[in-house]
Amino acid sequence: MWPYCEKRCSYCNFNKYIPRGVEEGAMRNCLVTEARTLLRLSGVQRVESVFFGGGTPSLASPHTVAAVLEAVAQEVHLPADSEVTLEANPTSAPGPRLAAFGAAGVNSSLDDTELQLLGRTHSASDALQTLAEARLLFPGRVSVDLMLGLPAQKVEPWLRQLQRLLSHCDDHLSLYQLTLERGTALFAQVQQGTLPAPDPDLAAEMYQEGRTVLRDAGFRQYEVSNFARNGALSTHNWTYWQCGAHGRFVPQGAGSRTREARIQTLEPDNWMKEVKLFGHGTRKCGPLGKLELLEEVLALGLRTDVGLTHQHWQQFEPQLTLWDAFGASMEVEELLAQGLLLLDHRGSPLFLGGSSRAGLPSGG
Repeated sequence: MWPYCEKRCSYCNFNKYIPRGVEEGAMRNCLVTEARTLLRLSGVQRVESVFFGGGTPSLASPHTVAAVLEAVAQEVHLPADSEVTLEANPTSAPGPRLAAFGAAGVNSSLDDTELQLLGRTHSASDALQTLAEARLLFPGRVSVDLMLGLPAQKVEPWLRQLQRLLSHCDDHLSLYQLTLERGTALFAQVQQGTLPAPDPDLAAEMYQEGRTVLRDAGFRQYEVSNFARNGALSTHNWTYWQCGAHGRFVPQGAGSRTREARIQTLEPDNWMKEVKLFGHGTRKCGPLGKLELLEEVLALGLRTDVGLTHQHWQQFEPQLTLWDAFGASMEVEELLAQGLLLLDHRGSPLFLGGSSRAGLPSGG
């Protein structure tokens, strides 16, 4: 939503730009226009969650966030208890600004506590202070991201960091393994030998030990990277894992099985020109093939702790059951024998896999 950042973090390869003379009013108008256009094209009647990502959306003004939410509410039904989430960095989200975002309609805050190695502009104390302020404004609604598998990172100090974080966080936490992305400063440093390459065995140990710590603290691992207690699952992310992933669009309405893969124009000035001309900044779109769609249903379902039920599969493939698709597979038989996969009858549904058997998460 907001492609601008204060600086380029050393590990991040997301689409982001350092703001220089940004006309926020023009950007706001284009965000509102595109939101209206895509909602009308989709035929969606009700929205359960709104996510403001980036870049660093906490650099946008609360007025911009409010304008987008107002546009959504004018086009579709946006229930009062819908999940409205904003990613925030401590240096761009002091207490009064967080309060203004709350007044604009935000009811969840995503904060992160990365190391200086990652090129972040805040310290651990900055992050904890912002976290405390966010919890006062959004009690029970603040989520924290914690990265693992950094160069030269050790297990025990990282676990102490996680334990410390647990005394400050609410009921949702995500663990992401560092992904070294080509084109980033961190990738170059590792390639040049100025930083050691992350140790995958240590990262795996951190992940498994972290899962144990969170489980003992009452968290449910409901997805490979995501943990929640007291029912505080992310509504927005859960929609992704039920096959509503980013970059996917249903032009005929929420009940249709036809999905489009869409690519947006990246550079903000060019995106705004296209929105003014066409009402949206979609550069390219095309329908997903049947096999592509089923691959996404399978891959996303296996990220969660409920796996992929027969009923959910049949929403996308009513003719071919999970047993028809996988029951005779040698690969599946091997995974079943190793205890890495579960494919069986549990009452009426079939059940395939679950995040407790999945591999390491990755994030950036």
